[in-house]
Amino acid sequence: MTRATTVLRRLVESAQLDAIIEAHSGLSAKLAEQAGAKGLWASGLAISSALGLRDCNEASWTQVLDVIEYMVDGANIPILVDGDSGYGNFNNFRRFVSKLEQRGAGGVCIEDKSFPKSNSFLEVEQQLIGVDEFCGKIKAAKDILKDPDFVIVARIESFIVGTGLDDALARAHAYKEAGADAIFIHSKKSNADEIESFTRAWDRQLPVVIAPTTYFRTPLDRFSEMGISLVIWANHLMRASVHAMQSCAEHLVRTGSPVGMEGSLVAVADVFKLTGVDELIRAEQLYAKR
Repeated sequence: MTRATTVLRRLVESAQLDAIIEAHSGLSAKLAEQAGAKGLWASGLAISSALGLRDCNEASWTQVLDVIEYMVDGANIPILVDGDSGYGNFNNFRRFVSKLEQRGAGGVCIEDKSFPKSNSFLEVEQQLIGVDEFCGKIKAAKDILKDPDFVIVARIESFIVGTGLDDALARAHAYKEAGADAIFIHSKKSNADEIESFTRAWDRQLPVVIAPTTYFRTPLDRFSEMGISLVIWANHLMRASVHAMQSCAEHLVRTGSPVGMEGSLVAVADVFKLTGVDELIRAEQLYAKR
């Protein structure tokens, strides 16, 4: 069986545009795989939200690691983990990466903002760390890995903080030299102009990853023309689940009954099937004889 790290590396390095989608639990990982997803993005925002926490490292890295373990168990597709800004210095990050490798993740993405991080879409002051410090985190993670296929993605926040294209390119070159396997260039504009300016100047020196949360109307063909390797749909399962749970809760409180909601609720039997209860029944017949 091909390792998750190898599958993810092939996705990232492929000349063909591919996509992975967000998951934040064992159940959402199963649903994404059932839908045909090639890989998963273990989103910091989505995992934090599912825990009822804010996306500013209120969830500890050990709590995130627990969620990753359930996701790895729940799906047989590779997981790229959102490592935020690395949970501290180089030592915190390399320990986190070592534990991700033990749990079976395919790779990790680290962003070059300070710790604790703030979500890139918040209208608050965002601060980048120095290039040398960030390169040290990448090098430390690469040096501790046992599996050479484990993917380290360096996420550049220059456009988010307003330092522009030249800063983004300088950082990309430095991160490449430090050992990054791919560059995640981030933008919160409603169009892909910043992304295109970067890819034009970068000229495919390393695979480029994007998350078009705000510029999602851009045609996929345009991303292909830019040389993008991987698109991350970074928070959509979480957002869809919030909408569905809000509607259900409001209906139950308003009417006192689930009557009228049948079309929007899966059968309990489908939940049993999704979570593998049939295998447990077969196992009980084999092992739990009385």
